[in-house]
Amino acid sequence: MPTDDASQRLAQVRDEIARAARIADRKPEAVTLIAVSKTHDADAIRPLIAAGQRVFGENRVQEAEAKWPDLREETPGIELHLVGQLQSNKAEEAVALFDAIHSVDRESLVTALAKAMDKLGKRPACFLQVNIGDEPQKGGCAVADLPTLIEQARAANLPLAGLMCVPPLEVEPAPYFALLAKLRRDHGLGGLSMGMSSDFATAVTIGATHVRVGSALFGARA
Repeated sequence: MPTDDASQRLAQVRDEIARAARIADRKPEAVTLIAVSKTHDADAIRPLIAAGQRVFGENRVQEAEAKWPDLREETPGIELHLVGQLQSNKAEEAVALFDAIHSVDRESLVTALAKAMDKLGKRPACFLQVNIGDEPQKGGCAVADLPTLIEQARAANLPLAGLMCVPPLEVEPAPYFALLAKLRRDHGLGGLSMGMSSDFATAVTIGATHVRVGSALFGARA
């Protein structure tokens, strides 16, 4: 992807975020744009970095380990978020590599992350993932189990940044985003990681603090 193309796509997404924020009487800078670079190689990522993007998301620890150390050395100040499912046995690698983890969804992972953070002396921000549409094939804790997971995360001293969800495909996402926003309010949490390429503007109007955008910035997956 040529740099000018990357700049154009980035500007367009940022404009849409700003427009949606204004509709909701929010400041555009209250929304963090995470460029989801999963399946895209370093050559596809560099033009977005050159265009000014500094926050990126990856789905897998192993894939991120393969490409981000070099990219971060080239450009200091990059923030890296894990937006995909995380196995407990990869907790230490995730803590070492990422600045935020968006997929904390069970007690065993809370325990593994707390242990890794204590060992490494590094504390990435953690979002608790909620299975907002109650879909068996998706990660995330059930809505009914969220209070218990919050208690476990707080007891383990995880740095709780907020809640994350992926709404069901091909249905109106707004009610699911609204439910996540309500859960955040009910539990006194800060962040809302919700919204992807097809629905991030809707998510911003409902209060998203972090949107995870891939194809609108990179085009089709490699």
